[in-house]
Amino acid sequence: MIVVMKPGATPAQVQHMVKQVEALGLKAHVIVGTERTVIAAVGSKRDGNKESLESGPGVAEVVPISAPYKVASRELKPEPSVIVAGSLSVGGAKVGVIAGPCSVETEEQILSCAQAVKKAGATALRGGAFKPRTSPYSFQGLKEDGLKMLAAARDATGLAVVTEVVASEDVDLVSKYADVLQIGARNMQNYRLLEAVGRSPRAVLLKRGPSATIEELLLAAEYILDGGNPNVMLCERGIRTFESHTRFTLPLATVPYLQKKTHLPVVVDPSHGTGHSYLVAAMCTAGIAAGADGLIVEVHPDPEHALSDGYQTLNFSEFEEVMARCRRVAAAMDKVM
Repeated sequence: MIVVMKPGATPAQVQHMVKQVEALGLKAHVIVGTERTVIAAVGSKRDGNKESLESGPGVAEVVPISAPYKVASRELKPEPSVIVAGSLSVGGAKVGVIAGPCSVETEEQILSCAQAVKKAGATALRGGAFKPRTSPYSFQGLKEDGLKMLAAARDATGLAVVTEVVASEDVDLVSKYADVLQIGARNMQNYRLLEAVGRSPRAVLLKRGPSATIEELLLAAEYILDGGNPNVMLCERGIRTFESHTRFTLPLATVPYLQKKTHLPVVVDPSHGTGHSYLVAAMCTAGIAAGADGLIVEVHPDPEHALSDGYQTLNFSEFEEVMARCRRVAAAMDKVM
């Protein structure tokens, strides 16, 4: 249920209704919008107590939420959310750009990447310190040493750090160094991990699983939101289909569809979505044309010798060209980069 407060409702009235919702055995999520404050009353119980809540002080109405994802739904929050984490802002009129290597390899590599992507216009630095790989023999990342290198690059450039967390027991460690916790595609339905980042104060970038439906993605986001963390960004990174000309199939219709269903901002990953560096520029611009709130792009000083995913990674000059193209498309969409 959604408890919609009257425009003039006082903080005391809102807190009173929060206690009323909790007394019914439901969890209360307060959403302060531009025009109204609402309280999402979520839980396994049905809407049988609707009338008792409607009589509360400062309440305008109580309405059911029809979507299975309650807190993520546009029914709860009609206006789009803007997520801010350090230098990164995703949502609204500004397109956030997260760029950097697939894996942190050396101090020199990650610092040069941070300086180059910032110069080109990126607003956050990506880089994997923990790398879940299909093969156990592939490079698994530098772990905490890699996190320290990312933090040093942030200190040098001011860019927010976006990095993946792969296990619930690592959330506190990664949160010490990162501004945004990335949940990779393989972990989209790792519910203990989702619950753990839901308790974290860090923003979360949640990637769609390669075989996940949109509803499954939104329900995964719901785990994080229900844990108390409102700062969730969704990422379309491509899905597995019968096609073989790209690593995955990047369905950009996901962007406007998600924006119709949820208030959470949507980021597009053209690097994983295509698996080929020569396709990344076109899909970056296409993603912005589709209305994406952000991009996450793999960039490396020497992609040919990258320890992971070099075939889908841009070099510095290619990334500069992509950003120039994207700015022109963003301007046509009344957005800025």
